[in-house]
Amino acid sequence: MGRDRLDTMLLERAADAGAEIWQPWSATELVDEGSVYLCRIAYRESAQSNELRARIVIAAHSSWQPGPLPTQVARPAARHSDLFAFKTHFRDAQLPADLMPLLAFPGGYAGMVQSNEGRLTVSICIRREQLERARRGAGAVKAGAAVLAHITKSCRGAREALAGARLEDDWLSAGPIQPGIRRCGFDRIFLVGNAAGEAHPVVAEGIGMAMQSARSLCACLAASGDKTLSKMAIASAQREYARVWRRSFAPRVRVAALIAHWAMRPAAVACSLPLLQLFPAALTAFARLSGKATLPAQSLAPRPCS
Repeated sequence: MGRDRLDTMLLERAADAGAEIWQPWSATELVDEGSVYLCRIAYRESAQSNELRARIVIAAHSSWQPGPLPTQVARPAARHSDLFAFKTHFRDAQLPADLMPLLAFPGGYAGMVQSNEGRLTVSICIRREQLERARRGAGAVKAGAAVLAHITKSCRGAREALAGARLEDDWLSAGPIQPGIRRCGFDRIFLVGNAAGEAHPVVAEGIGMAMQSARSLCACLAASGDKTLSKMAIASAQREYARVWRRSFAPRVRVAALIAHWAMRPAAVACSLPLLQLFPAALTAFARLSGKATLPAQSLAPRPCS
């Protein structure tokens, strides 16, 4: 299922459950007023603004986009190793519907999967230095097209899957992305999804970790039994959520980093293939460690908060 469809379904379900939707408004400021937080929001297409107040705040935003909120990390200085993400869709591709390959190429990696309505989704991560080389070599084309040219030139699997395929959408890009473990919260603010920690996209667990971490947080908040969310109940939920998050997601982040650095080095991949052919169970082991083969009910069932 494509994210365009999934995200819409999640938003509609939240509205049905009683959530008040503010879209396309953006949060521009978060102020601690003592017992509550004041969140100022602005309408993207006009000068309208508004103020919201709440006992607690749950931040569920990206990690790569800087902003004015205390939960948004500052963008670090540019480095050659920075990773940029690209994504688009194709039609009439040659990839089998039951295959989700990992493509290794110099300076990056990519994934392909057949999604709804017969579209092929291509997601790419590439290092800044390799992106710059690809753009110089491709001439006057968009960055996404330059990256695709680099991949198809160096990766036979990409050439075969995209033979005769036609580009359906413009390229989407983001970055530099910042995989790693950050923090689960502070004061009366909780963080979920990429705001709390982000695995390398090589394991394709971004939306999974976002939904599962939100589920864990809600379980910790509900387990307190304190509908007024007293200071003691919030502190208890903070401790328990941090424990559950580390147990459930820290191993995924570390294993994803290991796989990503391996995939970005085709020579290392080529050397590893004979071993993986002899011991295919290693792939299953890595899948379990990365969260791809772990049932949420087993890995994310928090103990009662004290």
